[in-house]
Amino acid sequence: EVQFVESGGGSVQAGGSLRLSCAASGFTFDDYGIGWFRQVPGKEREAVSFTSSIDGSAYYTESVKGRFTISSDKVKNTVFLQMDNLKPEDTAVYYCAVGDLRSWLEYVMTGEGVIAYWGQGTQVTVSS
Repeated sequence: EVQFVESGGGSVQAGGSLRLSCAASGFTFDDYGIGWFRQVPGKEREAVSFTSSIDGSAYYTESVKGRFTISSDKVKNTVFLQMDNLKPEDTAVYYCAVGDLRSWLEYVMTGEGVIAYWGQGTQVTVSS
């Protein structure tokens, strides 16, 4: 059974910072991506960032480039998302997810990859 322990969400004013963390366990992919999606009610889930288990390379959606930084501890299967200069439009439920690396790449390139496992989500609220 794949399990997630997510933490770090909360409320902050615009320009502030939050750090999300996610410890995932129980999965057995050889090469995997681990990262974060976010979703606002009524909108599609968006891939925010993920990192590759192969070389630690990272993907960021355009709207967070230069503001968010993903990092990971491969030994502990833990991923962090440092979110700086937060904006009201970053308000969403953030979900940690892990899946095989190919699925992540397919998702961000075509929207068709299926990410295997999801955490329960943590709310991030940014007020103006």
